[in-house]
Amino acid sequence: MKFVLALLAAAISGTSAFTAVNSNGPRARAITQLNERQPIMAGNWKMNPTTEADALNLANGFTNLVNEMKDACATDDVEGCTEVVIFPPFPFISKVKDIVGKSGISVGAQQVYYEDKGAFTGSVAATMVKSVGCEFVLCGHSERRSLFSDSDANINAKVKKVLEFGMKPILCVGETQEEYDLGITQEVCAMQVSKDLAGVSKEDMQNVVIAYEPVWAIGTGLVCDADAANDVHKYIRTILAKMYDDEVAQATRIQYGGSVTPESVDQLMGKSDIDGCLVGGASLFADKFARIVNFKKEM
Repeated sequence: MKFVLALLAAAISGTSAFTAVNSNGPRARAITQLNERQPIMAGNWKMNPTTEADALNLANGFTNLVNEMKDACATDDVEGCTEVVIFPPFPFISKVKDIVGKSGISVGAQQVYYEDKGAFTGSVAATMVKSVGCEFVLCGHSERRSLFSDSDANINAKVKKVLEFGMKPILCVGETQEEYDLGITQEVCAMQVSKDLAGVSKEDMQNVVIAYEPVWAIGTGLVCDADAANDVHKYIRTILAKMYDDEVAQATRIQYGGSVTPESVDQLMGKSDIDGCLVGGASLFADKFARIVNFKKEM
């Protein structure tokens, strides 16, 4: 598969929430005053692209677009900057990190097993992905739940294992089409959040990101209204307040993931409780993902 690497249109107007860097240093997270929680944009490549060459072309194309943006942060740690993470397939992680890391972009693993080592053919341990530079790990993605029968107990074990080794889990929760039609979105999210974060301390919650992904809106063409998504994010915060306290509830970053596009991102990011996006298909196109990362908040 060829990935067309188009430049962002110079005519895009408005105040960007992400602007990137020139070649003088790693400054890939740009200043934004959206809210007190640092925005986080993540690209999940899933089982794409099909070759290492295409993966490196995609990484280079995205990084080049990021580096052409203006008014970047002076360092990766500037408060209020948008954090950017890419989740390549396992074989490509190390080389993709070599490319994107120079611009301050992090890489993550799409999943891990909860055992440290042993006779678990086909599995990957947290220590392994950390050793090749991963800072984040997806836990409980809807495709792992549905296609690979990842249970809440297993997801909980993975979340705790990721934290144990100093990485940050992005915990994915969300309802299926059937659950949505039954009107039990809140109940499903409450159950998943409660089970998947069982035993995770308040201190560890500062390293946890939650991604709300309505399963029925992933790759289906169906759209979850931005206001509806924001309402679910608010509800998830009430669950966190019950499990921990209001401080944790308000500090935890919650992404939206459900067929996010350059056309929908601005409205989503204008909502009070949406702190970023977990992007699937659009992250496979450098220009589309760069535009998403470079969102403009719609009030």
